[in-house]
Amino acid sequence: MNNQSADQTDLTPRIESVLAEVARGEDAAIRKLLDLIAIPSVSSEAPGSEGIARAAIWLRDALEDMGLQARIVETEGHPVVLGASDGDGSRPRMLFYGHYDVQPTGPLTDWTHPPFAPTILDEDGLRRFYGRGASDSKSQLWTFLEALRAWKTVHGAFPAEIVVLLEGEEESGSASLPDFIARHRDDLRCDIAFICDGDMWSREQPAITTQLKGLVHEKVTIHTPHSDLHSGYFGPVAANPIRILSGILAGIHDADGRIAIEGFYDDVQEIPDKMRDQWRHLSASSDVTGGVSLEGGVIERGYSTLEAMWGRPTVDINGITGGNQGPTGRSVLPGTAHARLTFRLVAGQDPDLLRARFHAFVRARVPAGCRAEFEGEGYGPAIVLSQDNPYLHATARGFEAEWGNPTVLKGTGGAIPLVHQLHTALSVDCIVVGFILGSDAIHGPDEHYDVERFGAGVRAWVRAFAEYEKIE
Repeated sequence: MNNQSADQTDLTPRIESVLAEVARGEDAAIRKLLDLIAIPSVSSEAPGSEGIARAAIWLRDALEDMGLQARIVETEGHPVVLGASDGDGSRPRMLFYGHYDVQPTGPLTDWTHPPFAPTILDEDGLRRFYGRGASDSKSQLWTFLEALRAWKTVHGAFPAEIVVLLEGEEESGSASLPDFIARHRDDLRCDIAFICDGDMWSREQPAITTQLKGLVHEKVTIHTPHSDLHSGYFGPVAANPIRILSGILAGIHDADGRIAIEGFYDDVQEIPDKMRDQWRHLSASSDVTGGVSLEGGVIERGYSTLEAMWGRPTVDINGITGGNQGPTGRSVLPGTAHARLTFRLVAGQDPDLLRARFHAFVRARVPAGCRAEFEGEGYGPAIVLSQDNPYLHATARGFEAEWGNPTVLKGTGGAIPLVHQLHTALSVDCIVVGFILGSDAIHGPDEHYDVERFGAGVRAWVRAFAEYEKIE
C-alpha cells in the first residue's frame, strides 16, 4: 500500500449522508446496545459462561444482520466472534477489535443501579445508562459496528475490506487469544488493526494511544535453611527471610528514583525533545493524574510526572507476604517470604534480559545458606506506533473533525498484550483508540456511559472512514 495521500476530493456529501443515517438509527442502536449490556457475560466466574454464550450468539447475529459473514469460534476458554466482509484484496483490509466479556459485579449492594438492567436516565445534562460493561467495553465495540452499519446502508459497501474480532475473555487474561491468533492468521490478515478499548483525553478531546509499556511479572521467594521457628528463641540469630527480602526490595530504587539493577537502562533511549515538549504542554493544561494524590511518591529525578508515567521504565512492588498474616499475634520467625513485582518497560528493553538481570540482582544479595526462587509470568515488550503511519493521522483528523479539538497522541503506563500479539503475528500496526473516561466507574459499582458520547464515537468513526479513503 502506498502511504502517500491521494488527491483530496470533497467527501462531505459521502460523510453527511452517513451521519444522517447515524442520527436516524440512533434510537435503535441504543436499544440494541442496552440489550447487549443486559447480558451478564462475566468471563472470570463459572456462572458467567451462560452469559458469555448468549452474548457471542447475539453478536454473531448482529454482524450477520449488518452484512458481514460471521461465526463463533470456540477456544480453550471463551469463544471469539469473528466477522469478515467480502473482498478480493483490491482495497485496504482493516481489523476492528473489541471485547464483549465484562468484570464481575462485586457486591450488588454497592450498586445504586442494577448491573444488568440498563435504562437511560437524565443526569447532569446527559442521558446516562448504568451497567457492567456499559463503558468497558460494550459501548466501545458498538461504536465502530454502528458506524460500519450506517456506512454500508448508505453506500452499499463497507469503507474497506473489514475483519471484526470480538473477544470473550479479555477481562480474565486473554489466555486463549495467542493460540487463536496463531491458528487464524489468514482470517485476521490486515493492513491496519484498530483496538477499540482505549480512552479519551477528556470529554471534549479525543486521544490515540501511540505507545504502550512492556510488561514482566515476577514472583521471588526467599528460602532460609529452616522452617518456621519460635522468634523468642531464634529471632536474634536465625535468618529472617522477610528482613532479607525487604532489604533487597528497598535497594531496587536509589534516592533519585532510578532503578539500581545493573544494566537496567542500557537499552533505554531518551525521550525525544519534541515529545517531551508535547507531554509537558499536556501536563500544564490538564490534570494528568485524574485527581489521584502523588504525595509520598517518588518521581525519577529530571522527569515530569507524565514523562515518568509514559516514557520511563519502572519496577513496582505489588505485594509482599510471609510469616504471620493472621488477625492475632503469633511469635513466629518464618522460613520463607514472597514478593510480587511488575516491570514496566519502554522501547528497546528486552524482557528476557531484564528478567535475568533482576535474578542476578537478587541472588547477589541473598546471604549464605539461603536461596532465592523465581516464578515468571507472561510478558511482552513495549510497543511504539510509527508516527509516520498514515492511518494514525487519518484517524486523528477524523476524530478532531467530530470533537473540534486536536487529537492527543499519548502514551500510557499500561500494557495491552493483544497489541504485541497482533504486531508479531501479523506484522501490522495497531491503533489504540476509544471513548472511555476515568469517571465512568470502569470495573467498579455503577459503571456507566452516556448516549451523547456514544453518538459522538459513532460519528467520529464515520469521519475517520472518510479520511481513510484519502489514503492511496
